Amino acid sequence: MFMPMTTDNAIAFLGMGLMGSRMSKRLLDAGVSIAVWNRTANACEPLIQAGADALQLEQIGQYPVVMLCLADDAAVQDVVTQILPYLHPKQICIDFSSLSVAATQQLAAQVASKQAIWVDSPVSGGTLGAENGSLVVFAGGDTQVIDALRPLYAPLAQRVTCMGSTGTGQATKICNQLIVAASSTLIAEAVALAQQTGVDANLLASALADGFADSKPFQILAPRMAQKSFEPIQWKVQTLSKDLHNAVTLAQQVKINLPMAQHALHQLQQHQAQGFAEQDLSTVILHIKGKV
Repeated sequence: MFMPMTTDNAIAFLGMGLMGSRMSKRLLDAGVSIAVWNRTANACEPLIQAGADALQLEQIGQYPVVMLCLADDAAVQDVVTQILPYLHPKQICIDFSSLSVAATQQLAAQVASKQAIWVDSPVSGGTLGAENGSLVVFAGGDTQVIDALRPLYAPLAQRVTCMGSTGTGQATKICNQLIVAASSTLIAEAVALAQQTGVDANLLASALADGFADSKPFQILAPRMAQKSFEPIQWKVQTLSKDLHNAVTLAQQVKINLPMAQHALHQLQQHQAQGFAEQDLSTVILHIKGKV
């Protein structure tokens, strides 16, 4: 049995990317004692100036809760390999990264070999959700542990749903990203079609609001695509391409064909290969219109 966690618990947070830096700041602002780490150390400086401690991975055993928010399977595996010798029994690793189900289950087994606990907790809501604490979390793991962690999730998320055993959080996120990534290419096609037929595409978001075609991605992406306003970066092309690849791979493993996802993945991979990997997802309009 695990006692409920509180914001008095010290947290180690690994990964200061677009999401991790914002989530760390939310925890700091909530009064959580937090130590931060990133492979590129200078990414931690804004958090350290805001009151976080700098973390060395060898110190990881000092923290009852370790949070990770890293780029992909390889990045998380690399970091877990580094911290594994220093983990202690009953330490909890909360992984906010978006990973494959297979990698998550493997990582959970590695952590369990140290009698520590893995909770996959991928999120949805983008950078804005990370900034204002309105993310939604899809958690996979022990229900009692997840319930005990709710005070630590609270500054970050409006909702945490336990989806089942280890890996189910990631499977849910993959379903989420399948819809977002595939929709992004369709949104780009709609904006391009509107512009080619004389429609003021700047009006699409407001005109379609609350109709059956509306969605948060549509409201974010359509105006940016119409205006060719690709900054600041909210979703990187390579991130959505990676997530969609995970969806197609998972579908193959369970013998389900996803033709629309496969087509969208092909479009994103082509766009990524043309030099847009680090650019915002809204730039896919350039690929659709053949102006890359």
